[in-house]
Amino acid sequence: MENPPLKTMDIHRVLHHLPHRYPFLLIDRVVDFQKDDFLVALKNVTYNEPFFNGHFPVRPVMPGVLIVEAMAQATGLLAMASRPEEVGERALYYFVGIDKARFKRPVEPGDQLMLTVRLRTVRRGIWAFQGEARVEDQLVASAEIMCTARDYSA
Repeated sequence: MENPPLKTMDIHRVLHHLPHRYPFLLIDRVVDFQKDDFLVALKNVTYNEPFFNGHFPVRPVMPGVLIVEAMAQATGLLAMASRPEEVGERALYYFVGIDKARFKRPVEPGDQLMLTVRLRTVRRGIWAFQGEARVEDQLVASAEIMCTARDYSA
């Protein structure tokens, strides 16, 4: 009997797929995914993250650009888990474009970001996704994200 495909990833599996490390790793766990379709990941937002010292000391807010980066890291996990032969261990997965980014409310320490990314298309090596970030089922950000994989050994 064949093992069912994994639908989650703990931090060890995330670290296996992503080259990012502290303080730039923005995914703590994958709670669900379907190959070539979608991935749902979480990011626990804590007060001791380095960006909160300056953004903003009187009322800490997670920078929108980091919320988008967290969505982009989720797209990398989906691509690597879906097609390891294309986005494998000798490739870096680059963020190449963003469209229609929208921010609905601030993300603060203590929030848990639920990041959902859906694969829309793959054409000529460019992967296109729709991403959303939510806190307690409330939409906080959304964007269309494009990425590509390139062999780093060249």
